[in-house]
Amino acid sequence: MSRDRYVTFENIDCYLNAVEVLDAMHELFTKNTEAKNEFWERFLDNIDSNYHEVYSKAECKDILYHVCSNVFYISDLFEEYKFEKGIELLEIAEMECC
Repeated sequence: MSRDRYVTFENIDCYLNAVEVLDAMHELFTKNTEAKNEFWERFLDNIDSNYHEVYSKAECKDILYHVCSNVFYISDLFEEYKFEKGIELLEIAEMECC
């Protein structure tokens, strides 16, 4: 099935894409604790800790916004640590949703 974000967002779950990017970031920070600096601490402070459950509810901060507005920084992070999984997930989120 072909997906074209310019025609429709049908069959694209942008919030799931954002969750996967955040999960990859947490995985990277667990594997490489030196990667988590003050910038990333503040970034994560702006995201509810239970983002898996509430990521698209109106009363919670919009994780898709946070991921999309920081694509270049997140990309640099993943590239600096050669974290291929994160690079691939971010590319999907960026191309389909940002």
